[in-house]
Amino acid sequence: MLILLPALIAAQAPLMADVWHQIGPNPHPFEASPLPIPRRKHETEVPPPAPGAIQPATQSANPAAAPARPATSRYARCLAAGRENPSAAITAARTWLSETPASPANPERGAAAQCLGQLLADSGDYAAAETAFAESAAQVSATDIAARAALQAMAGNAALAGGKADDALAWFDKALADPPSKAPTAEENASRGAVQIDRSRALVAQNRLPEASGALEEAHRLAPNDPEGWLLSATLARRGKDLDRAQRDIEVAASLAAHGDPLGAPIGLEAGVIAMLSGREDAARKSWDSVVALAPDSPEAATAKGYLDQLGPAPTSSSAPAPAASPAPAAPPETSR
Repeated sequence: MLILLPALIAAQAPLMADVWHQIGPNPHPFEASPLPIPRRKHETEVPPPAPGAIQPATQSANPAAAPARPATSRYARCLAAGRENPSAAITAARTWLSETPASPANPERGAAAQCLGQLLADSGDYAAAETAFAESAAQVSATDIAARAALQAMAGNAALAGGKADDALAWFDKALADPPSKAPTAEENASRGAVQIDRSRALVAQNRLPEASGALEEAHRLAPNDPEGWLLSATLARRGKDLDRAQRDIEVAASLAAHGDPLGAPIGLEAGVIAMLSGREDAARKSWDSVVALAPDSPEAATAKGYLDQLGPAPTSSSAPAPAASPAPAAPPETSR
């Protein structure tokens, strides 16, 4: 049974108030949230090579032109230590950084600062992580534009996660300041598109929504196959109550997300919100049920469960009200004999 939107607003006010303002996956059920921060999982936030080690290092998890760093490198061991004992790993990374000279374009110091920044970001110390990523970017050769841009974007994500949208936007603008090559590769375009997605978050945090929409349009141009850009433009369109655009963009995001993609749950959650606001309760229930089945322990599943609880059990055909009985035909008037 389809519940009409005006009736739903009256009956389910908490749900409707929140979904209009949500702009991406919520960390907690019914809590309004900006665009998701940080943008990528930790493993994909860190370019595999240390700054200056190869040409180029990008923000991509597996850049096509970049060979993976040896598993035995100090940088790799530094990150691995963080999975075993985060506190001790941070101390060791600080020691490594202090032992390396602060000379210009020192790859060893850049690698130490990069590892420290990632460990600090993992621990939630975003201000210190921003400083470490900035130091790592400063150690990159002037000719290694891609590596420097990737680290500047990481500093921006740390600033944004720490609530400093102005600083974050400045970092993202720095990451995009150098013009692309005359014939940019798909990887270069994808990297710049990812930074535009990051910029959109900073702009949303500043309530500069038209500019955020523009950043996402540029992200679509540069990286049309990035499902996250389409997810975020869908949530931004939904926030602006352009439900037709939101539906189109969320369908593109769903078509691009591979099976097992961690974006599957956020996309399903958003698809349900858009469907609900469009008056398609059945579609919303299916989307939210899929989120719970796909990632039952995720924050998105918790949000989806909350929305489903507010709606209550799905109507069944047996619970549909019976049609009103037709009135019995009136008896013909008696005639005199």
